[in-house]
Amino acid sequence: MRNSVAYDMIRKMTKDKEGFTVKKAILFDLDGTLTDSGEGIINCAQYAFQQMGYPVPPREEMGVFVGPPLWDTFEKFGIPKEQTDEAVRIFRSRYVPIGKFENTPYPGIRELLERLKEMGFLLYVATSKPETTAAEILEHFDLAKYFDRICGADLEKKRNSKDAVIEYLLGLAGSDADMTMVGDTEYDVLGAATHGIPTIGVSWGYGDVAAMRAAGAKAIADTMQALEAYLTEGKKEGCQRSLLVRQ
Repeated sequence: MRNSVAYDMIRKMTKDKEGFTVKKAILFDLDGTLTDSGEGIINCAQYAFQQMGYPVPPREEMGVFVGPPLWDTFEKFGIPKEQTDEAVRIFRSRYVPIGKFENTPYPGIRELLERLKEMGFLLYVATSKPETTAAEILEHFDLAKYFDRICGADLEKKRNSKDAVIEYLLGLAGSDADMTMVGDTEYDVLGAATHGIPTIGVSWGYGDVAAMRAAGAKAIADTMQALEAYLTEGKKEGCQRSLLVRQ
């Protein structure tokens, strides 16, 4: 059976190649960018430490679990590399049925996505979270409908870094669109830069603003309004004005 989402996306890209205006595309990170997923991720990381018999790190230090590949973060917190697969397995045993819904969209993100779609942007998700889980979360919060494609990690660790996920996305979507990444960590900035894609960082997530700047972020948005202004730069002035009036 044909994947209708992929087909619709390919059809849009084909129209562009046939002479229509090439669209601008935005790649959104998920955790810490679209949704505030820290509660569920940290709860599940704590559960993994408890079940494996390791001391549970202070909760205020565990925000770094949001975003990067879990194997890397567990290792940074003292889990031996050869045991990180087991830590991730235990993490997911709680996260899949419970933790993924200990989560909420950031205020204003739904309205921003609606306006960007009205302006004709192609919208994608590029996350280090497993793709099936990312899709379930976005469906649960009724956000999946705004995205032309949701791309994430696989379960075999062949595609779990941000640059690998973006490479996968580009292989599906092509590279004709003018692309910008939006994320909350330096991993987003560096992963996108591998493919020559600039990143606008957001400060409301779990990353470090200074680290994003050092990694080469094009700009840092502190509010949804600021993010929209950065993303719509270069669009028709009249269209920008009409959107701003509606805020």
